[in-house]
Amino acid sequence: MKTYKLPILFSILFLMMGCNQKERELQLEKREKDLQSKEKIFAEKEADYQTLLKMRDSLFSKKDSIVVKSWPENIAGLWTAKSICAESSCSEYAIGDNRIESWDFKSDSLQLYTINTHNKTSKLFNAKLLNKEITLSYHSDSTAKRKMKINIVLNDISATKMKGMAIVTLDEQCNAKFNVELNRNK
Repeated sequence: MKTYKLPILFSILFLMMGCNQKERELQLEKREKDLQSKEKIFAEKEADYQTLLKMRDSLFSKKDSIVVKSWPENIAGLWTAKSICAESSCSEYAIGDNRIESWDFKSDSLQLYTINTHNKTSKLFNAKLLNKEITLSYHSDSTAKRKMKINIVLNDISATKMKGMAIVTLDEQCNAKFNVELNRNK
């Protein structure tokens, strides 16, 4: 009888090992599916990371095409101007007439401009700075009683003083030329 027990014992062990084998196969398949899922998630994150790297590199490699304009420190700010009429074909201006004005050299992100104030009246001048020469231009709007154009060139520029010439045109009929001298406000 003992001889029969041994084969039966082996067959029971073999069957148990076979069951254990199926369980291990199922566990292995589950692990493979989990690993594939994690690899897929990792691949998506890697793709996002590579996209972000490319975006960062493009931001650092390209220069901004917008140039922010601003006055140099020695020009920006408030100045007091004295204008003296040197020539005139206009009845409104006589040679020797003079006026004292306040000028404020300002800029925004796109342009340079100057605000000229005289007797509580302000004019906004478009401005350009090229080769150490400032050009200012003003045109009255369509609602003004008289058409006025003012063109100013300042070509003698230092940190405390600027000099140049202004030409005023009224109704496209007459001109007046002014010598202009600006002194830095303290």
